[in-house]
Amino acid sequence: MVGVLLLGLWECLVRAFNVPEYLVPGPLRIAQALHDDFGLLMKALWTTLCITAGAFFVATVIGTLVAFAFVQSRWVELSFFPYAVLLQVTPIAAIAPLIIIWVKQPTAALVVCATLIALFPIIANTTLGLRSVSPGLAAFFRMQGASRWQTLVRLQIPGALPYWFAGLRISSGLSLVGAVVAEFVAGTGGQGAGLAYEILQAGYQLNIPRMFAALGLISAAGVALFWLMLGLNQWALRGWHDSATPQEH
Repeated sequence: MVGVLLLGLWECLVRAFNVPEYLVPGPLRIAQALHDDFGLLMKALWTTLCITAGAFFVATVIGTLVAFAFVQSRWVELSFFPYAVLLQVTPIAAIAPLIIIWVKQPTAALVVCATLIALFPIIANTTLGLRSVSPGLAAFFRMQGASRWQTLVRLQIPGALPYWFAGLRISSGLSLVGAVVAEFVAGTGGQGAGLAYEILQAGYQLNIPRMFAALGLISAAGVALFWLMLGLNQWALRGWHDSATPQEH
């Protein structure tokens, strides 16, 4: 309801002040542009989502494995965690041109760029979760003579799942952001053009309604990814973890 009211207020203000559509188009004009260019924008959205999915998958696999390596040795974590932080604080726009030069295949280069942005939350959250086990349970496992592998599989991994899913929720959105930023830097067009390329083209042509329509699709895709990860979290943890149990009011 709040969203509908805001869209209505936006439309009323644009009409009341006669704002030109090349500055700020109204929601109805944006919806018309989405209808007129639906095929073009959907094809671009599919390209961007494919890059996002590839980056998210690679970041999930690598980030989880790196976190497992970190919790096996404090020295490994202290030695290599700063480099994971370095990936997080390095502007992707600064290194994307180098990646595009080094990786000859355009789609693979975009996936690498997006992966670098999405990697850190999974590493940080999974490492925190694997280390946040109950000291009493850890002592009980040691007392029972559990091996390191048994402790990892039966205690640390189940306890780390809520943290891991939290990392997935953050990383899924960052994968989309990374894909869009990489497309902006690469500027790839043609049949494989994503939404970022369509935004650039709409800006060059002063087709601002199409630009807003593409931005709206990116936002909708980000929200959908977040809710998908949230639903996966509820499905995986319901019935046994407090974070997925409905609270009494």
